[in-house]
Amino acid sequence: MKKEYIIKKKSEIDQLFKSKLKSYNKYFMIFLKKSNLNVNFRFAMSIGKKYGNAVERNKIKRQIRSIIRLNQGSIKVDNDFVIVIRPNANILSYQEIESLIIELLLKLKIMETD
Repeated sequence: MKKEYIIKKKSEIDQLFKSKLKSYNKYFMIFLKKSNLNVNFRFAMSIGKKYGNAVERNKIKRQIRSIIRLNQGSIKVDNDFVIVIRPNANILSYQEIESLIIELLLKLKIMETD
């Protein structure tokens, strides 16, 4: 992912956590905030140490970045969101992760249906 798609500042991520717009399931939670920047959507990921070791945490983050990259044409540009990965998501396959993330993005109307 290019740097313009990623939120790095802790203050921006904290504002996202305080936003009222959120959607979740057993494995993931997405917090959404409308952005004033109409250039790109931006996102961040949060994962706790209870998920597993560093290799496992990095693997799911790579998978989610891949899912976002493959679907970036469908994601609306005026959104900032953070994806929280819950510890019990470590049992999921790539296809299950993809379907659950896309389902949450559609539910929050971040992603347009084709």
